[in-house]
Amino acid sequence: MMLAGPFPHDDEVPAFVIHHRHEPAECGAVFASFQGFVSPLRQRQAAASCFYGGHDIWWLVEADTAAHAFELVPAYVAKRAAVTQVERLVIP
Repeated sequence: MMLAGPFPHDDEVPAFVIHHRHEPAECGAVFASFQGFVSPLRQRQAAASCFYGGHDIWWLVEADTAAHAFELVPAYVAKRAAVTQVERLVIP
């Protein structure tokens, strides 16, 4: 089961952050790599710093494993990405 989104499911599905970094000249290629790539991340919001010069993109996703989280992004993006498992918590 690979799901993207703001954790609509129970706490048993692991959560991951996919962090991708690219060079300024690669912005177009990063976004173009999603064309024709089937992913629940398409047409959804992600946090990105490109407009501000950072050229990082972060997706918060649910996936069974880190390997499954990597499968949510095209190979071009995955080559420069890190996947980190995170915990859902409420900040008091």
